[in-house]
Amino acid sequence: MGFDARFFGEAFVTLFVIVDPPGIVPLFLAYTGGNSLQQRQRIAWQASVAAFCLIVIFALFGRALLDYLHVTVPSMQIAGGLLLLLVALELLTGKTEAPADRKRANVNVALVPLATPLLAGPGAIVATIVFVDQVRGDTGRILTLALAIALVHVLLWLTMRFSVSIIRVIKDNGVELVTRIAGLLLSAIAVQLIVDAIRSLLKGA
Repeated sequence: MGFDARFFGEAFVTLFVIVDPPGIVPLFLAYTGGNSLQQRQRIAWQASVAAFCLIVIFALFGRALLDYLHVTVPSMQIAGGLLLLLVALELLTGKTEAPADRKRANVNVALVPLATPLLAGPGAIVATIVFVDQVRGDTGRILTLALAIALVHVLLWLTMRFSVSIIRVIKDNGVELVTRIAGLLLSAIAVQLIVDAIRSLLKGA
């Protein structure tokens, strides 16, 4: 019923790799290129809060939605694993550049595309639903998962908040390296999700 360090590490690392705070730095800078330092700070806060709220909503109601659609958790795990694999391949191949129309009028980039789909995207949502399914009835694990989700989004905010300083320190090559490593880890997590789901289906057969 207490703090589960192993589960915290699993949830935190999975969400951290999926959301990829270091990899969001060049995208954040690209989407906020015409903004002042104060505006960038406000956008960083809005994007982090919006992404956190979306993840919490799916954590609370995502399982009910699955039940309504008659979708099993193993099926969602397989779908989520495939989605994560696609995200991982994008990270590994470097296909994460910002679109050319990022400066469209009347578009709050903090909400779209930063909060969603870049931060609270399909991969993070699926992973959250899977983790929530693992903690049902265990208050300690619920609090552990909540802490992991909150910490990931705090790190997201800090990364975007100080993105200008970060990019000056690690340079573009540093961000590129971290992004590739994140893609490799994420691909392994995606495959493991699929393998675990197949095992669950075979046991229930």
